[in-house]
Amino acid sequence: MTADIGKIIRLMRTQPTNVRYADAVALCTVLFGAPRRTAGSHVIFKTPWPGDPRINLQWQGNKAKSYQIRQILEAIDRLDAVREMTK
Repeated sequence: MTADIGKIIRLMRTQPTNVRYADAVALCTVLFGAPRRTAGSHVIFKTPWPGDPRINLQWQGNKAKSYQIRQILEAIDRLDAVREMTK
């Protein structure tokens, strides 16, 4: 799965409008744990910090919305920074 995670993140960074919703949910589940809430078409993930960037995914066909992909990337960058500070 680690290779798949890297591949999904690269796709998110290069083609944010072409990311499958299922891939975005799978990636967030690996990085942030199980969704804290699923309501209708929304899947919400808890992050280890209060406030933005929040992870609230909503499907659009079989693709994730591009602005939500940008939020995921911001959260990944912040998560990396937090991990780096705790080393």
